[in-house]
Amino acid sequence: MVASAYRRAADLPQVIPVFPLDEALLLPHGQLPLNIFEPRYLNMVDDAMAAERVIGMIQTRSGGDRERPLLSAIGCLGRITRFAETSDGRYLITLTGVCRFNVRAELSAPTPYRQVRADYAAFENDLKAVEEDDGFDRMLLLRALRAYLERRSLEVDWDAAKTAPGEALINSLAMLLPFSAAEKQALLEAMTLPERREALIALMEIDAAGRTDNDEPPSLQ
Repeated sequence: MVASAYRRAADLPQVIPVFPLDEALLLPHGQLPLNIFEPRYLNMVDDAMAAERVIGMIQTRSGGDRERPLLSAIGCLGRITRFAETSDGRYLITLTGVCRFNVRAELSAPTPYRQVRADYAAFENDLKAVEEDDGFDRMLLLRALRAYLERRSLEVDWDAAKTAPGEALINSLAMLLPFSAAEKQALLEAMTLPERREALIALMEIDAAGRTDNDEPPSLQ
């Protein structure tokens, strides 16, 4: 089943494997490349490829233990749309975001990876066609982006930034820029594209205003 074939929340799998990875953000319609090398997650990808090819990306929150931290309340379901195996046994996959979910319960599963019961009802609009953002002011966003990047000594493809569709640009920046785990979670939980755009601009403006020349610039990689 391709991602576009999911029409309703009820069409989505209710029990899903999850990959807890802080500061890694997957958004609906976005694409997230992953390098899989831990045995438990190689097992997870094997099982996903043999079933519906879906994995839930999720961050953790404080609490629990080091090996099994508590999961955030909201994650995003992705479908494996690219898969390759390297000569040293790693998997290189791309997840395409399908729909966000609330974690209703974590299951006691026999698998080495974690599984949850997911509820998509609050995010069913994620399954609709690419969202239009009528209030999108590209120049405002680009000004905030330029100041953010200059302070962090980072670069982007400005030609792409000037021409990309609004949703693709907003979601790509939210996923790729090196925000903290809490900031990434806030961008994930923004209910609508305009809310995510406003949060993105605010985060870039706050960061640009607050950094100093002595701060270590993190990498986009």
